[in-house]
Amino acid sequence: MRGFTAPDPNAHVCAHSKPRRSGSRPAQHQCHLPQQFTNLRHFRPQHSKQPARRRSLSSGCKVFALDAAMPFDFETKATARLRAQTSMRIGIVGFGTFGQFLAKRLVQQGHKVIATSRGDYSHLAQSLGVHFFQDADDFAEEHPEVVILASSILSTEAVLDSLPVQRLKRSTLFVDVLSVKEFPKQLFLSKLPAQMDILCTHPMFGPDSGSGSWHGLNFMFEKVRVGSGGNRQKRVDAFLQFFEKEGCKMVDMSCEEHDRQAASTQFITHTVGRVLGAMQLQATPIDTRGFKSLLDLVDNTTHDSFDLYYGLFMYNQNATEELERLGYAFDAVKKQLLGRLHELARKQIGFASGRPASPSSSSNGARSSASASASTHTGTPEIAEAVAATFVDQHDGNAVR
Repeated sequence: MRGFTAPDPNAHVCAHSKPRRSGSRPAQHQCHLPQQFTNLRHFRPQHSKQPARRRSLSSGCKVFALDAAMPFDFETKATARLRAQTSMRIGIVGFGTFGQFLAKRLVQQGHKVIATSRGDYSHLAQSLGVHFFQDADDFAEEHPEVVILASSILSTEAVLDSLPVQRLKRSTLFVDVLSVKEFPKQLFLSKLPAQMDILCTHPMFGPDSGSGSWHGLNFMFEKVRVGSGGNRQKRVDAFLQFFEKEGCKMVDMSCEEHDRQAASTQFITHTVGRVLGAMQLQATPIDTRGFKSLLDLVDNTTHDSFDLYYGLFMYNQNATEELERLGYAFDAVKKQLLGRLHELARKQIGFASGRPASPSSSSNGARSSASASASTHTGTPEIAEAVAATFVDQHDGNAVR
């Protein structure tokens, strides 16, 4: 190459060199570059037509100045390659609130997301970076590696029946995100081809509680059926890593154990929240922290549809037992309160003083006294009347015996 003199690769001036003071001796700068860049002709921009300019120094060192800096952003390129290797093509069936909630985070982590649903969410999906298919057959023809069933509990079976699973790859991974677990597990095992993988999961949060960071939020999962191929196991692990990267607390648990525990936690929470919501509780200027917590509970549970609450009850066989336990517990507390009031009424009419009324005494008098006493302490005529009636029944029973 005309006019080109290769410098000593161990002593050259690069973009990292500091400017030389006037009259001082230039310092040799050791720049650690890849082997292929030791010849400076590799550094010249291909689009530049001007030759490299050479300047002789008093020390005999030749310095070559470049017309333009060449970016060697290896880290960015490596990151892009890694993201492309770990990116999955994920399909979401049921693009409601929860489906959109998951899609947004999946896209942010670099996954390619497609979706289908009964309604038309084309414009909303486009704004989230999701390719939406109104037709389920077109959705299946895209052959997603993972299919997330994000429908409601009550419609899950109908949605699965309407999905053309025969158009999907036989090794497709099916994932459910329902709040009950035994039901979708048995449904998938009975209706999906034996070659398809099954992963049952329950993100223990939603669009409201998970609107910000997912750090520390529970994520339950069970690998129900995974093929023997190494890539299939890696695919399941890669999907679970999505939630790990978001900071979730991963809980490996069987679907049966999940439903047993969820009945006494999630279902009871929804039940209490809806009962308090039916009371139409309102905030006051003198609210305690405890009462504010109850209002938050009402707000969180009543935002969910009643279909979700009904599904928690209908498709979890442990829910009925927990509902009965809740009823028994309420009756026990109520009995304890009224029992204390009974003792007070007894003392005021002299029944507990060792002089019980004779069988011939009028029950109306005892009932009137008990009712007056209960009304004074409760301030509620309805409760007072109930207490009085209970007391008189016990009084008459004692008199007969």
